[in-house]
Amino acid sequence: MDEVVRLQKITEEVRKRFPVAPRDPAVRIGAHIHVFAQERGIASFEVPGSFPVAVADVLRGHGLGVHWLPPPFVPKRATKTAAEVKHIRRAIAHTEAAMTAAIERIRRATIRGSRLYEGSTPLTSEEVRKTVERVLHERGCYPYQAIIAGGDQGVDPHERGHGPLPANLPIILDIFPRDNATRYHGDMTRTVVRGRASKTAKRMFHAVREAKARAEDMLRDGVDGKDVHEAVRKTFEKAKFKTGERGGRMVGFFHGTGHGLGLAVHEYPGLGQVSDTMRAGHVVTVEPGLYYPGAGGVRLEDDVLVTMRGSENLCTLPDEFEI
Repeated sequence: MDEVVRLQKITEEVRKRFPVAPRDPAVRIGAHIHVFAQERGIASFEVPGSFPVAVADVLRGHGLGVHWLPPPFVPKRATKTAAEVKHIRRAIAHTEAAMTAAIERIRRATIRGSRLYEGSTPLTSEEVRKTVERVLHERGCYPYQAIIAGGDQGVDPHERGHGPLPANLPIILDIFPRDNATRYHGDMTRTVVRGRASKTAKRMFHAVREAKARAEDMLRDGVDGKDVHEAVRKTFEKAKFKTGERGGRMVGFFHGTGHGLGLAVHEYPGLGQVSDTMRAGHVVTVEPGLYYPGAGGVRLEDDVLVTMRGSENLCTLPDEFEI
């Protein structure tokens, strides 16, 4: 109740200073923060790099200090308590339920030529995404925009996917909801082919699965995430999958191996080209992938708890490819 009263007082003070509400959101936010700072005797703030520059300018205009801190902005968030791991497991359970429903819908589709159909209607990325969102909403989750990208759409790791889904080509499903009850996230990717995959796609799938297993085997307290990422890269090189520019776009393995997971989908630490020391209690995604036009994209992702002597995969949904 005290916080509600305090918020009312702050709002009343802002209204006195601004009889006509400012149209600019940055001015409104900055005004509220300024009054809050006066009430608490705060002279300056430390903010993350993602803090809006417009709000920062408004605060500085009120005489407040605003100082940017490099990541990790809240270092203690990286190490999860037992209760936080439980929250993440619950979010993963919701994610797996949505993933299972999506894969089953693709599995039930019929193949006509190069496309998947439900009855006489092509099965689209949008329709499968609706299935994901329905399941997540029913389970009390915020679904974001799940990736359902087939064929060459899957060659771009950030393409959400649109239109009819292809038969006999990889379809990437990447689901990363927030559990509204706890605010913690799950993050999972599976790649499936409805029909018969090409030899190249099968080789890609096995190489990605091997790279993912290699990364999980390396994870433990004290390991550098950069070394894990390098091991994944070498696994792909050994399997003769090259990374580089082709036809004006990157192909192969050209993103990080993983990232921290918790109150945000992406948080510290990372498994990539920058050194980040893994500590027991960190929860990170492991998500290697390969991407080649013509063959499509293949990515697998699970959420892994780092321990003193190794790691624990918090996900239980098995990897399927041809369905």
